[in-house]
Order: sequence, then C-alpha cells, then structure tokens
Amino acid sequence: MEKLTCATAKKIDMVDYLISLGHLPQQVTNGSDYWYRSPLREELTASFKVNRKLNVYYDHGTGKGGDLIDFGKAYFGCTISELLGKLSTSSLQPFLYQPSINAGEKKENQESKIVIAESRVLSDAELLAYLNTRKIPLDIARQYCHEVDFLLYGKKQTAIGFRNNSGGYELRNEGFKGSSSPKDLTLITDKKTEALAVFEGFFDFLSFQLINRNKAAPLSNYLVLNSLSLLEKSRDLMEGYQHIHLFLDRDKAGVEATLKVLEWENGRRDKFIDYSNFYSGFQDLNDWLKSCKPEIRQSYKHGKSL
Repeated sequence: MEKLTCATAKKIDMVDYLISLGHLPQQVTNGSDYWYRSPLREELTASFKVNRKLNVYYDHGTGKGGDLIDFGKAYFGCTISELLGKLSTSSLQPFLYQPSINAGEKKENQESKIVIAESRVLSDAELLAYLNTRKIPLDIARQYCHEVDFLLYGKKQTAIGFRNNSGGYELRNEGFKGSSSPKDLTLITDKKTEALAVFEGFFDFLSFQLINRNKAAPLSNYLVLNSLSLLEKSRDLMEGYQHIHLFLDRDKAGVEATLKVLEWENGRRDKFIDYSNFYSGFQDLNDWLKSCKPEIRQSYKHGKSL
C-alpha cells in the first residue's frame, strides 16, 4: 500500500483514531470537544481534549497539543516517516467533520469497537520479535499472556493479550496499545505469602518475573493495575495483605500514585514499601530491563534477583 502523505494523514479523524488505539472519551462537551484521560501519560481526571471540528488535540496536563501527526509522534515515540508507515496500514480513512451526525453521542457501530475473536498460545513471529524488543523471554510471556486476534473497525489484528479479572484484555503489539472491555485490574495470587507486589502495567510485571525467576522464596501474589485510574478500586484488595511492594512508574503520575498509596498506611509502619528506586533514572521497570547490558540480564536469568 502507498504511504500516506502528511496532508492526507492530518485529515484522519482524531476521535476515530483514538478509538482505534483503544481510547474512548470520558465526556463530550459543546458538541465537538471530546475529553479523554490522556493517552500520553497516566492521569485520573480527563484533561486531554480533542476538538473534532478542528481535528486537533490539547493536553491540559502538559500544555502541549497539535494535529494527528503531532499526537502520533508523541504516542509512538517515532519519526514522521515511521508514523506515516503505521497509518498507511490502518483501515482508517480521511474524514470530514459533520456536526449533523450527533457528535455528542457515543458511536454504537460495532465496527468501531475492539471485539475479541480468539486467543491461543503465543507463536506469531512478529509478536515474538516484539517481546524480544521488550527483553521478555517467551516462556515467561506464555505463562501469563496469550496471542489474541481481535477486530478493530472490522479489520482483524493480532496482539499480545494480558487478561484482567473481568475477562477483558490489555493488548499490545509493535504499533498498537489498547484494551478491550471491560477494563479491570489483574490479580494473580495463591495466598501463600502475606505480601503483594503491585505494578502499573503488565510488561513491568513480566520484567519482575524474569528478574526473580530463580529466587528461592519468590513473591506469589501480584496485582497489575492496567491503569492508574483503577488505583482507588485496588485499595480494598491491598488491605487484605500485610505488606505491599510498590513498583509503579517513575513519571509524574506514577510518583503521585505512589505517594497517594503511601498515605494509606495510617500509622501501619512498613505496610507499603516503594521499590521504584531500584529503577531510578528510568520510567518503569521494563525500561530499566531494556537498558541493561546482556550480561546483566543473564545474571537475573541465572540466580540474581530483586
């Protein structure tokens, strides 16, 4: 397929594009202002606005905005050329905003939703290559993840799927980051220990499994939030454990979430312990793992642990 031009790409409707990435608006105001929890960072209150009439966005949390090209570069961390390549393989088409189409109403067209079609053992070559870029061994990924086929705008896609407690999936591949409904936490537990390790995303959880795979007495209770918006929901669950080990991100939202959880102690010293200093200088545990020299990663595979 011929690569899109910048001019054509900028005509792709940003609301539809965000849906294709798994992001739905929290509310619509003035008929054309769509508000989201920012896809570019974690936040609890929607402050990322897309004006559908102008087809531009503005992130009030960072004070930055722009068109679809600007957003795509920030979202994927890629060049314009790389982004145009991704968009060229998409089923999205240039779109002219028409306010007569009830812009304030949610689309109910089934083709605009993520629909899970099938899950199976991870084996797709492109997904295995993506796992390799994240430095996650296949045996660990297969223990906790599946290869998931899903429909998006009626087009079949395949991603690594991490299941949550309500049956929805966090979906990731090289060019896609999204989730199917319902969105929820993922709790993996056998209750054999009184400690619970808490992660923001599942690649951090998988990284932890690699780092601790040979530990003599590993933790066996894990909570993956899948989104900081579910932090408050996780509080009652955390209360059921004596010790909470926090491995949240080190960006602004992650640090704020960690501080919020630490305030839940209410005098119970050492119930909540922040372990993010282990990957100081990196956004999260997986970023730290990816930065490690091969010999350091090998040391964790063969005995060293966190």
